[in-house]
Amino acid sequence: MTEFQDFIDDNHIQEILDRAGHPEPARIRDIIDKACELKGLTPEEVAALLQTRDEELLGEILQAAHKIKEDIYGNRLVLFAPLYIANHCSNNCLYCGFRRDNRELQRVALTMEQIRKEVMVLEREGHKRLLMLCGEHPTRSSLEYFMEAIETAYATRTEKGGEIRRINVEIAPLQVDEYRRLKKTGIGTCVLFQETYHHETYKIMHPSGPKKDFAWRLTAMHRAQEGGISDVGIGALFGLYDYKYEVLGLLLHALQLEKDCGVGPHTISIPRLEPAFNAPAAIAPPRPVSDADFKKLVAILRMAVPYTGMILSTRENPALRSEVFAYGVSQISAGSRTNPGGYQDDSSDRFRAAQFNLGDTRTLDEVIYDISRHGHIPSFCTACYRLGRVGQDFMDLAKPGLIQKFCQTNALFTFKEYLMDYASPRVREAGEALIADTLDKSYRTKRRQMAVSRLAQIEKGARDVYI
Repeated sequence: MTEFQDFIDDNHIQEILDRAGHPEPARIRDIIDKACELKGLTPEEVAALLQTRDEELLGEILQAAHKIKEDIYGNRLVLFAPLYIANHCSNNCLYCGFRRDNRELQRVALTMEQIRKEVMVLEREGHKRLLMLCGEHPTRSSLEYFMEAIETAYATRTEKGGEIRRINVEIAPLQVDEYRRLKKTGIGTCVLFQETYHHETYKIMHPSGPKKDFAWRLTAMHRAQEGGISDVGIGALFGLYDYKYEVLGLLLHALQLEKDCGVGPHTISIPRLEPAFNAPAAIAPPRPVSDADFKKLVAILRMAVPYTGMILSTRENPALRSEVFAYGVSQISAGSRTNPGGYQDDSSDRFRAAQFNLGDTRTLDEVIYDISRHGHIPSFCTACYRLGRVGQDFMDLAKPGLIQKFCQTNALFTFKEYLMDYASPRVREAGEALIADTLDKSYRTKRRQMAVSRLAQIEKGARDVYI
């Protein structure tokens, strides 16, 4: 096994920010122009954007991020649901409702039958993609338990062709051989948040438990790739420390993965702290991030790492979610519950049982209606994973913007499935109009003929159609 070292230098990151100072407008516009070439940005260039306060320039940054996202992925938004299977935890993270010292939390680890029923609820809503996760506990949520849960979810079927086609996972850091075992279950992306890249803040926020080990967590996605997992995801929890520092931490993490493993992160997650029961740092965030700064950091991350999927959770309220879709977000959760068993039992005491509070409590159908009205194509696509467009192969298509010719078309196909099988009448009407408009504006000759033909097949009963 390769030994990977802690590569985050707090002083170096702060020096980059300090040197950026107050950049001239001409420099900012040069950086924006470079970003629009889809080649990414250096930490120094990102720091300059982060230090920008001029409203006109900030508007240009948001516009550039929108263009970059469209150039790479088109106007589609991938949808998924988180599935929490256990809330036992051996860590004591001060921002999390699952933390070990929360004695008032009712602990639960779902049985396989309970997991099956949770999945059935999600399938009957129209979900095809899950993020499976749990508290970090060596016995109550062991790797063996987690792997059995994955197999159970994949094996669960419901009427109308209801099935889960892709399970991404968020699991405690593992050894290389354990990642090899995990891969055999057929997972997609393996996700792990560093939470904060600032060492002292990390130490304060993780006073006890295995998660205290900063370097072991930081290098987990290196081990995952060494264990054969093609797609990995990283993230920071904004609000624990200076958001500018965290953005640079994410970028340096992405660059290090690409340097050491040949492939950068498949996804970057951008959650903000939300209230959580008996979690002091969540109730009073140390470094809260304003809505304006949040939009800014989303846009800058899209410019800095253009090839990476950017994930927005239901922590944010519907209005803000709808706004930041345009600034670089490419994947969103919808209809979420953050407590084990929450899809079957939608109790009024959800806050006390959940990992954190939700800002968007709308159903999947309501979210899809909103997405459609704003001109985004909801996508449940899993084609890349079936066809081997993962890891380096995916990046080779994503970096020059070639992946969108697959993404947008497959989004149309999976959206059509949803409209036929699960949509409310108003969503079906809005969705059919969006598909027709997309075909008229973006598809020509043979490509249009192919898309129309396959959409007709779906209308006649075909499912899981992709290119």
